[in-house]
Amino acid sequence: MAYLLKRINEQLAKAGLQPRTNQARAWLRAKINNLKPSRQSLLNDKGRTRDTTIIGRMYFYYYDPKTKESLPYYDRFPLVIPIEQYRDGFLGLNLHYIHPKQRILLLDELSEFANNSKYDATTKLRLSYDLLRRTGAAYQATPCIKRYLFAHVESRFLEITANEWDIAALIPGNNFVGASNEKVWAESRKQF
Repeated sequence: MAYLLKRINEQLAKAGLQPRTNQARAWLRAKINNLKPSRQSLLNDKGRTRDTTIIGRMYFYYYDPKTKESLPYYDRFPLVIPIEQYRDGFLGLNLHYIHPKQRILLLDELSEFANNSKYDATTKLRLSYDLLRRTGAAYQATPCIKRYLFAHVESRFLEITANEWDIAALIPGNNFVGASNEKVWAESRKQF
């Protein structure tokens, strides 16, 4: 947990704020609200939007699952790190399926797979399902592993650069259909 929390604390200090204060919470909420994309921004933001995904990067997008009628719940606005690419889609880690605290812990654990230590636009995670399984990182990532089909993506992909992963991870996954965040997080917690 060291790197991401250290980065947040450094940003707070730079802004002249003490961690765990009302001012620090307000600052973090403002950062989250500035990052939280809308459907329109996904269509219009030419600098951050992409037509496809790259393994190890992070993306927001709108999604309408093919099998939604048979799912107990699903996320309409995933926050995903793709880990395997297929002809018709990809396998990814949808961080919304775990509580924000667990997201930070998971991202910190996955940071050992970063291709560099810059945490900027050049940074990505060198991940695959097999790697997660072999290293034991999969136990915490298990509830996040989801398959996505390009034909059911309803927007462009909004790429979140590595310097914003910590903030993006704290955005609540409040676009679940069929269940509340708390129910999804509780069920996910049983898997690890």
